[in-house]
Amino acid sequence: MQKYKIWIITALVILCLVTLVFWLSPKDEQQRKNQQKGAQAAMLRTENSHLDVNSPTGTMFNSPSQQDTEINCQIQLNNGNHLIVNEQTRNCFEYFITQFGEKTIEQITQDFKAYISENHKEPVLSQILDLWDRYMQYRQSFGELTPPAGLDQEDPAYYRSIYANTKNLRKRFFSDYEIEGLFGTENTYHEYTLDRMEVMADKSLSEAEKAQRLKELFEQLPEDWQENLEQLNKLEDLRKLTADIKARGGSAEEIRQMRLNLVGPEATQRLEHLDSERATWKADVTHYLTERDSIMKSGMNDGAKQKAVEQLRAQHFKEPGDRLRVETFEKVYDQGGKLPFVD
Repeated sequence: MQKYKIWIITALVILCLVTLVFWLSPKDEQQRKNQQKGAQAAMLRTENSHLDVNSPTGTMFNSPSQQDTEINCQIQLNNGNHLIVNEQTRNCFEYFITQFGEKTIEQITQDFKAYISENHKEPVLSQILDLWDRYMQYRQSFGELTPPAGLDQEDPAYYRSIYANTKNLRKRFFSDYEIEGLFGTENTYHEYTLDRMEVMADKSLSEAEKAQRLKELFEQLPEDWQENLEQLNKLEDLRKLTADIKARGGSAEEIRQMRLNLVGPEATQRLEHLDSERATWKADVTHYLTERDSIMKSGMNDGAKQKAVEQLRAQHFKEPGDRLRVETFEKVYDQGGKLPFVD
């Protein structure tokens, strides 16, 4: 499986904000070189079917916004010259579909079929064109899906319903093999995300139990997914579960147990060290601002006040970076805002 890319991060945000969350357009910019003749006779054969966009033939298939890009059509074939349906196939389709707005659907379809006809022969040509026609019908039908009625958008069941409707729709247009090839990577991510949402929303679980469930879900992902999602998801989960514990007046021990379950003992120790540093910083800033208040309210003239504050700042904060940071706190404090401490 190819490494999970940054677009999946964007997909998470879309999943939580909009109804059409389950439609992603994966980007794969890496292009493969043409294979040398006979190099992989006993293996699956990859055919690079993109054209040079600088050539007249290549340019005619690109919209104005794509003039500096290569046509992303890494169609893969097997030894029998039959189409291998995978994420690359979908990327190829989406490269043309994203031209919508600059071109009509009719123009896009015409360009796609002309491009494919120039680069492929039977029997794969008919297979690609047939799949394209069904993919376009699917895209149109997907846009006509209606959101589930009677469900709160904060309820994971709302998104689970959308996902179920999406999967049912796909079965109308594609075989199981085609669904796995076109949407397998996306489905893995959506199912993981929905499972996480359901764990977070389960009021019968304590934060420590949620952390354990989240860790188990994460460990079920492929290794390359874990590498790409670990920092993002664990940081998000830590913040949410910590906030929930603090909001109900939970103890430091509860926070510690939650962290142990979610990220393990070493990371928990680092987090506790970070907590200690933040608490020290907060105390230092608060003490400094209190003393600064006394200076500002004194009867000294403005010049003397400024000099006294500078001396006080240098006394409390030895590092230049810390002195710059505390100046930000001073501005917020003087304006009556909430001090930007990290909880």
